[in-house]
Amino acid sequence: MIQVTRLNGSKLTLNALLIEMIEETPDTLITLTTGKKFIVLEDVSHVVSLVKNYMQQIGPIRVAFKNTSVQEES
Repeated sequence: MIQVTRLNGSKLTLNALLIEMIEETPDTLITLTTGKKFIVLEDVSHVVSLVKNYMQQIGPIRVAFKNTSVQEES
């Protein structure tokens, strides 16, 4: 969950996993996969940063990489 600020100054907590799109119109508009839209005070880069930090905390994304140290036998 991330916390953002509505235009009237009230705090709003959003499920970051439901964010479909973030637009700057020039206000920041967050659209969820449910179709709900929220205009917030934070700029797009700050919201993206909040989402990245949240994703790192919950760890849903694992980085897979090829082990290049193993040599193939011919």
